[in-house]
Amino acid sequence: MNNTDKATIKSVLLWKNQRRYIREAFEAGTLKAAIVPTGSTEQHNEHLAMEHDTASALHISKLAAEKLFPEVIVTTPLALGVAEHWMHHKGTLTLRPEVFGEVLYDVCDSMRRHGIKNVLIINGHAGNNRPARERIDDFRERLGINLIFHSYWDACSPGFIKEHLKSGNYPGHASEFETAFAMAAFPENIDWEGVDYDAANLPFASQADSDYDRTYHEEAKLAIAAKGQLMIDVAVGWVADKLRQMIAETEKQEGKQAK
Repeated sequence: MNNTDKATIKSVLLWKNQRRYIREAFEAGTLKAAIVPTGSTEQHNEHLAMEHDTASALHISKLAAEKLFPEVIVTTPLALGVAEHWMHHKGTLTLRPEVFGEVLYDVCDSMRRHGIKNVLIINGHAGNNRPARERIDDFRERLGINLIFHSYWDACSPGFIKEHLKSGNYPGHASEFETAFAMAAFPENIDWEGVDYDAANLPFASQADSDYDRTYHEEAKLAIAAKGQLMIDVAVGWVADKLRQMIAETEKQEGKQAK
């Protein structure tokens, strides 16, 4: 193994590496950015696994990081998010917004303390949007690094969605888009066997919640894997481009400071 090999991570997934790979990559300056995936553990209608938001954010993060290998590492995802609005569905786990924010901050700070100057948070759960966006400017100022937050579905324009999704519902909760995503990325997380929506004892917080849930259930049947793969490809390319821009901005700034 030569010096270059020693300075290269084995996997873009932080937790899949032995410590020597990470240590040597940091010491050599090989690692230039980190992605922090955020998701949730919550109900996803009758057919999708409850890990969907976390799994989807991680899937996009991993593929985007691989495009920039070995410069980007993906941290352990935050599999718990702000999901109080789904707590009437059994099994949903939720964090208080302030707790979610503090955990997210600590993960970003951990990367900063190791020398990472670019951190991109890639979110897969709508409930995390507001708590994260409300604090991201404060986080950036306190950490003193190039820090950005995006949900991965920010990648697709309204026109693109109108062209490719029959429902037009994007991202939608366990609707056409998320179901198509799962069909393309992890079909084992879809289970229609035994689903009888009308016979199920479903708890709802309001009539509007019930109406949306039924709509999403029906729209999910429009999903096909090809749609999901198309959306994934767009999101992966978009996230990879964001990372390239972040790295270039930091290197340009460092170049100015060195003069």
